[in-house]
Amino acid sequence: GALVFDKRDTASFDFITVSETSHEPPQEPSRDGDADPHHDPTSKDPKHLDINSPEKLSVEATMINQNFSQQVLRSDVPPAKMELPNPFGGGPTSNADGAASSSGGTGTTTKPAAVAYRYRKFKLGDHEIVSRTELHGLVEKRGADTKQRMTAYALNEWASRLSGGVDWRQKIDQQRGAVLATELKNNSCKLARWTAQSILAGADVMKLGYVSRVGRANPYEHVILATQFYKPKEFANQITLNVNNMWGIVKMLVDLLFTKDDGKFVIARDANKPIVRIYAVPMNTFEDDSADDDNDLQNQDQDESSDDDD
Repeated sequence: GALVFDKRDTASFDFITVSETSHEPPQEPSRDGDADPHHDPTSKDPKHLDINSPEKLSVEATMINQNFSQQVLRSDVPPAKMELPNPFGGGPTSNADGAASSSGGTGTTTKPAAVAYRYRKFKLGDHEIVSRTELHGLVEKRGADTKQRMTAYALNEWASRLSGGVDWRQKIDQQRGAVLATELKNNSCKLARWTAQSILAGADVMKLGYVSRVGRANPYEHVILATQFYKPKEFANQITLNVNNMWGIVKMLVDLLFTKDDGKFVIARDANKPIVRIYAVPMNTFEDDSADDDNDLQNQDQDESSDDDD
């Protein structure tokens, strides 16, 4: 049999968390701003509480990463050609690296982001796992005959006083280790996720960017303060990410689910406890209601056509 791991379209799984593992993670805005640990009394922006809420910070971090992965690429060099077209490019002329563009029905031209999707197969005991991974670019290394595969991610500073007390602009050049150590404490899950994604993709290097707001109360404009390359496997050791344990968790889930009858399951982490729960749900759970609406309209059209024939 086959086992497919997927995510719900409406889930926030693709959004990047901010200070999730901090001792004082961002909180939802409260009516009493002074009671909020992330209240900034010096801010003149009446919406300062809202822009530092977990939801807004997650959207900001996600947009930063999307833009960062494109900004670190050279625009004066033609993108590398992939063997297959981009599955999300919208047309057969779009390459997996976003080199070509496609025209829609309205005559507009769309161009997908420069991302290469790499499908990789892993042997895990008695099972074979196929995973779709992402690569963000190629790096030319001096003295090397081949280019290195690269992934690119960005850490973002939203309020140094509220997220560890390390001012990146003052520390990034002379004490970058202190900045990274603070991020490892506040965003250990996010950094482990990026490292795991880089290892799965077979990336040779992982480019980590340090991005900060231009102004403390402006979540829409940012500046790249610094970038640094890491080798994913070496960085995994640095952040104490055990790759064997990573695969062990996957194998445990695969072995467990293969003992169950065919069906659909939901894997969810408990909000308050370090526990992962697995729920069996009906096969039609989470299906898009619009599909049912389309079927109803189609059936209605067929009924009207039959009436016309009569």
